[in-house]
Amino acid sequence: MLTDTIIEDDRWSVLEFEALAETAAHAALGHLGLAEAGFEVAVLACDDARIAELNTEFRDKPTATNVLSWPSEERGAEVDGDMPEPPESFDPELGDIAIAYETCAREAAEAGKPMADHVTHLVIHGVLHLLGYDHVRDKDATLMEGLETAILGKMGLSDPYEG
Repeated sequence: MLTDTIIEDDRWSVLEFEALAETAAHAALGHLGLAEAGFEVAVLACDDARIAELNTEFRDKPTATNVLSWPSEERGAEVDGDMPEPPESFDPELGDIAIAYETCAREAAEAGKPMADHVTHLVIHGVLHLLGYDHVRDKDATLMEGLETAILGKMGLSDPYEG
């Protein structure tokens, strides 16, 4: 398996989260031609309280957020809009992702979309972060959002940035 999932909050079971995370991670890597590369991603399915602790500890932001990611090494592009470094040099353990139930449920409801679709997007988003993609700079954000939209489109899911 590509993903090693830890479920700390039982509410995630309604989404069959392990299978959802595995499918989303495979879709992201497959789109980039990395599906068979032997990578591993750790995924923590938690609640807002836990992700707020992690956000405080690692980003000095004492609030809940939808998803956090910790790449095993820095892979980002130096130039805004360039592709991250080539995957041949990657550690097989790409890194860790944490995702918070309450925030995801609230965001999905506010957007009027199924929670499974929103969570699929956020897992893909987290995996792309582990691969070195980011959205801090404008051209990087355009690149990352385009990839997310393309991957979700191949899965039959709508563009999360539409509207």
